[in-house]
Amino acid sequence: MVGKHVDEQYLDLLEHIKTHGATKTDRTGTGTKSVFGYQMRFNLADGFPLLTTKKVPIKSIIHELLWFMRGDTNLKYLADNNVHIWDEWPYKAYLKRNNMPIPEINGAEWTAGMKEFVEKIKTDEAFAKEYGNLGPIYGYQWRSWPTPNGGHIDQLAQVIEQIKKTPDSRRMIVSAWNVADIEEMSKAGLPPCHCFFQFYVADGKLSCQLYQRSCDTFLGVPFNIASYSIFTMMIAQIAGLQPGEFVWTGGDVHLYQNHLEQVDLQLSRRNDIRPLPKMKINPAKMKIEDFTIDDFELVDYNPHEGIKAPIAV
Repeated sequence: MVGKHVDEQYLDLLEHIKTHGATKTDRTGTGTKSVFGYQMRFNLADGFPLLTTKKVPIKSIIHELLWFMRGDTNLKYLADNNVHIWDEWPYKAYLKRNNMPIPEINGAEWTAGMKEFVEKIKTDEAFAKEYGNLGPIYGYQWRSWPTPNGGHIDQLAQVIEQIKKTPDSRRMIVSAWNVADIEEMSKAGLPPCHCFFQFYVADGKLSCQLYQRSCDTFLGVPFNIASYSIFTMMIAQIAGLQPGEFVWTGGDVHLYQNHLEQVDLQLSRRNDIRPLPKMKINPAKMKIEDFTIDDFELVDYNPHEGIKAPIAV
């Protein structure tokens, strides 16, 4: 697979699920076609692996990644930056906590109510503190993993030090799957889907492998590939290394039944896969806390138009 364009690998995955996927029920009640276990590999020297057979919103991906890296778990940063990929879960939790009826998901009443909820997160500090907190999700686990004695472990800072000082270590791992916190994460957010990643150094290059337990292949996986590719490039820069490969490994890899028409549309574009863009990162930034959205520039991205699909909540 190494050397194959991201769109080729991704479209192969879509066809594999359509052909071989088992029909399964799921938590959301939507239904899926699903396969178990799949891997894709992307050499970051070949270009930035952002799909060209549909437009993928790169600024939302970068903002979410910066949010994780800072250890933030409140929706307010995303809302303030017009990023809405996490809105549904805290809105649903807010309705449940206040014994309010839950409208038909993705219907007009749901959409209007969620928009009002997000606006209140942006403008009312007390409301944001109470209802914008998604619990001990990714950023918390990456930067403040709780210990039994009441302390916290900054896994991300530790792994960067390992990359710099012991690059042959086989323990350069960050986990978001904290079993003790799963129930708490589920209240206003989701237990981690991309739950575990490992770094690897060889020949002056940094590679990263992600294990993703649950993979919404049409909506989520293109985001995850782009996010962890940028992340690998950032950590490589901080450690004085070149980016190597990003390896994506999926567990339950599925297509929701209400995404299948959109999948067919994207597959119809297979004969017009376009050249990969390039991602430029400000070379002056050498600490994870220092990066901002202005430090990233996507160059020569010429995708097909985006394809909308409903999110399963």
